[in-house]
Amino acid sequence: MSGTTTVAMHSVFVYGSLMADDVVRLLLNRIPQTSSAILPDFHRFSIKGRVYPAILPAKADTVSGRVLFGITDHELYVLDEFEDTEYERQNVQVLLTDSSEKLQTQTYIWANKDDPDLYGTWDFEEWKQLHMEGFLKMTKDFAQELNLPESEA
Repeated sequence: MSGTTTVAMHSVFVYGSLMADDVVRLLLNRIPQTSSAILPDFHRFSIKGRVYPAILPAKADTVSGRVLFGITDHELYVLDEFEDTEYERQNVQVLLTDSSEKLQTQTYIWANKDDPDLYGTWDFEEWKQLHMEGFLKMTKDFAQELNLPESEA
């Protein structure tokens, strides 16, 4: 093979289960470089019957999370599959907390803006205590299923 191969790199703002290194490692087989960040004018909701959150635009509110840097096209595909059709990947501007630098990145926004199951505020620390163990098992099963049909020569 000759020529140069360029790999597109992406950054993704995460605000729920993907803030946990263990979840990211199961999906991407690595922990990318990260930076803490704030997403302005959004709210992080809990969802009835779910252990993961949703975000939607909300003036004068903020969502704290982190940005995953150096995400490859394949890793972005994995994240898209993981987030499924309930979320839409959109471009947003976040504020990196360590440098106050503004960054254009992507994040997953809840697709159903009028969802009656959204309520309150989702809490990452509570999720880690109550749901992380079961979520890691589900994530491991998902990652294994995603890799099964892959037969590249």
